[in-house]
Amino acid sequence: MKDEHWRLADVAGKWPVTASSELAHGSIITVRRDTVVMPDGDHADREVVEHPGAVAIVALDEDGKVLLIRQYRHPAGRMLWEIPAGLRDVPGEPLEKTAQRELLEETGYLAANWQVLADVFPSPGISSERLRVFLARELIQVPEAERDYIPEHEEAYLVTQWVPIESVIAAFLSGELHNGVAAIGVLAAYVAWRGEWTGHRGLPGFTELRGTDAPER
Repeated sequence: MKDEHWRLADVAGKWPVTASSELAHGSIITVRRDTVVMPDGDHADREVVEHPGAVAIVALDEDGKVLLIRQYRHPAGRMLWEIPAGLRDVPGEPLEKTAQRELLEETGYLAANWQVLADVFPSPGISSERLRVFLARELIQVPEAERDYIPEHEEAYLVTQWVPIESVIAAFLSGELHNGVAAIGVLAAYVAWRGEWTGHRGLPGFTELRGTDAPER
């Protein structure tokens, strides 16, 4: 179906739901089943994972290196190289503060410069999770003795590594890396980084990124 008045922007809107039931309830997520009415009047059941949302951070240094973490992901059964990320699990906390906290807890770094790279639904066909990806620059490492966070569970075994941004992209294209949010964040950061250092050449630079107070649309 062709829309003659389309624009390249997602829009909010919900089809009617005639019934909804909870299937499971965990410590982080809830699973429900909705009966959705299609535009032609047909009905279809859709299972939805209710998720609190998350933030992720591309930490980029002045040489174009990205700070990656390697973390065990039980559902995937793999040790994945990722960017720092965490749940929006503090009610009312500004997303920038959540991102700052997660970056410090997972890597020991603070950043003086914060911008927004992307707002994404990582798995919109099954989950309500919404994720904001930040760009963090002008990084300072906090000495381990001065950190007041004690990592536990998977976070106790994190490995961190600074990697050239081109090498990260090459690893995704070769199939060596698999984390979707990391791919989105690193590719977006690369576009901004290239735009900044190549006279833009039609690419947006850092100055054209959104501020941390930009609304989620």
